[in-house]
Amino acid sequence: MNAIETKGLTKSYGKSRGINNLDLIVKQGEFFGFIGPNGAGKSTTIRTLLNLIFKTSGETKIFGLDCEKDSKKIKELIGFVPSEVNYYKHMRVSELLNYAISFKKTPDKDRLDYLCKLLDVDKDKKISDLSLGNKKKIAIIQAIINKPKLLILDEPTNGLDPLIQKRLFKLLKEENENGMTIFFSSHNLVEVQKFCDKVAIIKEGKLIGIKTIGDLLGKDTVKVIIESDDSLDEIITSKEVSNPKQEDNTTSFLYNGNINSLINKLNTINLNSLKIENPSLEESFMSYYEEDC
Repeated sequence: MNAIETKGLTKSYGKSRGINNLDLIVKQGEFFGFIGPNGAGKSTTIRTLLNLIFKTSGETKIFGLDCEKDSKKIKELIGFVPSEVNYYKHMRVSELLNYAISFKKTPDKDRLDYLCKLLDVDKDKKISDLSLGNKKKIAIIQAIINKPKLLILDEPTNGLDPLIQKRLFKLLKEENENGMTIFFSSHNLVEVQKFCDKVAIIKEGKLIGIKTIGDLLGKDTVKVIIESDDSLDEIITSKEVSNPKQEDNTTSFLYNGNINSLINKLNTINLNSLKIENPSLEESFMSYYEEDC
């Protein structure tokens, strides 16, 4: 069964951009990345799936249930961390989290204590005394405490320090290995590269590709960095080259072709230095983004 499925999903805001004709499938058990720059339509897609806003047209399903007609049932199966978190300021953290676990017939207080300790949360504090990062930690615990079948995360690491981010992703990896489907929306490609199995790329409200991390990185693609005073125009204009950048006497690009052919061409050039390395997801993503859009 698919955890998430959309067909022709469209949300129109009139003159403002929404999402257009989005076809998306997330299989049960996947750690799925949803990537694109700010304003691409990631949050609009998520809010439509959660029935927080209404679609203009198309279909949306979670575990085969209609996101509008079966919204109540769906909410029993999912956890959600929004990109921006707001709570009643005068509540205490303990009150909020105890309320969250009360939705289960047998509240798991041991799990609550474990999560609070893991993410360094003080349950005695008032919400009004919490920083942005601490509020985000509360939202994460609230979303994951009852072990949802599907966890939807919208920029979950905003405001979190590096140590807590590391603990969070260790936790998410464990939950995913235990069967939880994770839909992870982010523009932080380092996080996506480390943890996601597959990614959907969205730009200006349109889905432009769904790829595994391996395919997006490109199995035969390398990053080349050259320092030379000679012209490299013949090389960087070849069809095997993408994302070329030049600054002073340093040129970098992604190369997807016969490496021996590239070396032969470089033998005709006076090189000050040469580096050939694996590209980052960000570099591959930008190349794909610019080329296909």
